[in-house]
Amino acid sequence: MGDAVTELSSSKMFGGYNKRYKHYSNTLGCSMNFHIYFPTSPSDSHDSKTKVLFPVLYWLSGLTCTDENFIFKSGAQRAASQQGVALIVPDTSPRGLNIDGEADSWDFGLGAGFYLNATQEKWKNWRMYDYVVKELPKLLSDNFPQLDTSKASIFGHSMGGHGALTIYLKNLDKYKSVSAFAPIANPTNCPWGQKAFTNYLCGNKSDWEEYDATHLVKKYPNVSTTILIDQGEDDKFLSDQLLPHKFEEACKNGNVPLSLRFQPGYDHSYNFIATFIDDHIQHHAQALRLN
Repeated sequence: MGDAVTELSSSKMFGGYNKRYKHYSNTLGCSMNFHIYFPTSPSDSHDSKTKVLFPVLYWLSGLTCTDENFIFKSGAQRAASQQGVALIVPDTSPRGLNIDGEADSWDFGLGAGFYLNATQEKWKNWRMYDYVVKELPKLLSDNFPQLDTSKASIFGHSMGGHGALTIYLKNLDKYKSVSAFAPIANPTNCPWGQKAFTNYLCGNKSDWEEYDATHLVKKYPNVSTTILIDQGEDDKFLSDQLLPHKFEEACKNGNVPLSLRFQPGYDHSYNFIATFIDDHIQHHAQALRLN
């Protein structure tokens, strides 16, 4: 364990361990927490006779979440343990900077980093894109020798689904696969995205499109592994905020492989995520094994 990371908690689950860590992020200019679920005890894999390197699967959470929601509510650990995949769960924004207005609304500022690099001076610390794509993988590689960060996939929910899709499409060389639950699939055309992009990125719409999966899939159509999306049909945000049909249309136009599954009766909650999480873990485990 390097000096940069402090373990905060550890709890055994399905034969592996949920572990929470803290470190100082140079990218964000503050201390950040993150979780790792190790499929088996980290100390076990240091034995030279049984050394196992775990591929990593990043989970990006939605609005208002921290690094804890997914770990506590999704039940993903059972499938991750069976498949031998480590789950990496970062927070959703910088914390503790006390920027004026950061906590004024639930859909902007704290817990609402939108996985972009802000260009507005006031929000210059909101660089969750660089944190997830650059700083966190290096931190993991430097501090956790049992993780194989060269084998990585990414998924997420809502704002985190947006983050997973956009990060994957812009970094096809870094991730083996992507999936999402109820992603904000066309943020330039929905109120959540327009609010975030106006404040973080100002008014240049071409800058907005760099963080919009529906636009990016046209720009980076060379996707080899099917994109998996689950969407609840009773999700109250479906028609005005999430807009999966826009993404579906763009994928069709670019011949990008997409499995978009509408699930009758399901809403936007973790009950929906927990119901279908095993399918997503299996989706990624297969891609991580094959590539």
